[in-house]
Amino acid sequence: MNNRLNIEGITARCKVRLLTPEDVPALLDLAAGHPLYYQHLREEPTAEGFLEDLTNLPPRTTPEDKYYAGYFRDGRLIGALDLITGFPAPETAFVGFFMLHKDVQGAGLGSALIGDLLAFLKDAGFRAVRLMYVKGNPQSAAFWTKNGFTPTGVEPKQENYTQVVLERTL
Repeated sequence: MNNRLNIEGITARCKVRLLTPEDVPALLDLAAGHPLYYQHLREEPTAEGFLEDLTNLPPRTTPEDKYYAGYFRDGRLIGALDLITGFPAPETAFVGFFMLHKDVQGAGLGSALIGDLLAFLKDAGFRAVRLMYVKGNPQSAAFWTKNGFTPTGVEPKQENYTQVVLERTL
């Protein structure tokens, strides 16, 4: 499972590429449309935070396992995905962040992109996808449940919130 994925082939619905520090202003614009998400985290989106997110890794992973990707239409960032492969187990992929621009929400694009991601990961040999959302965030809970993710029963407590761990078998 150590082969680097061709993340650009994740979907045909839009262009996908790895994000760089030059994309941070577009990430801030994306985040600005989601005050409820950040309210549950009890933090504000910052350029420094996004710069850290571009390279932050969970334990026992390497930079080769990390894909911080952007979804683009007409040259404009419409979504972002932080994907870690081989975490927390070799045949599992972890979604650390997924967000669409508020202007493209509500038409099924998010669910379609997640469906494309799941098919892409299954084709790459992964058996499950895991993620977390902040407990009490109804938008996140509804979106991930609608897309076939189920709670694992694990709810890690952070300093300012509790996370709910979800998983979907591929």
